[in-house]
Amino acid sequence: MVVLKNSDRQRLHWGCGTKGKPGWINADILPGPGVDVSGDILDGLPLATESMDYVVSIHALPEIAYSQIVPVLQELRRVLKTGGVLRLSLPDFEKALQAYTENDPHYFLIPDEEMKSRGGKLITQLLWRGAIRTIFITDFVEEMLFKAGFSQVHRCSFQTTQSQFGDEILELDDRPKESLFIEAVK
Repeated sequence: MVVLKNSDRQRLHWGCGTKGKPGWINADILPGPGVDVSGDILDGLPLATESMDYVVSIHALPEIAYSQIVPVLQELRRVLKTGGVLRLSLPDFEKALQAYTENDPHYFLIPDEEMKSRGGKLITQLLWRGAIRTIFITDFVEEMLFKAGFSQVHRCSFQTTQSQFGDEILELDDRPKESLFIEAVK
């Protein structure tokens, strides 16, 4: 099993992509530089039950099909210690819809060369060019977290936490303009 040496806390960055960060156990479906654990989470993570103090995932859960969201959340819950925290950053459908409705040209990350229309930019960004399989709003993700067995769910904002882990759980936060942040306690 993978563990962080010389660390008081065990922390997992699930869905790290090519952004594995030192001081974390970095997990992604594909192997690569900085990835400590690779494989499909639906096959189970090669981590001991109740081994992680906290897990952070930035924009990885949307790549999971709707029918697999609860099983993925249950696997992340399995590796958390009792009282451990899962922090999720997810593309926020409500923010995207508000930007679309208010005709905010600065919200969308899609260049005009790819899509010029407001609707084209909305759909392309929401689906992130085909990578996104599930779209999230806060009450939906809250419901899924409770279905997965988490005991508490807290809405957060960028660089704020309700957990006991302080700034260290916020280390991976990014993309505040387009994201919702939520924490769940095992």
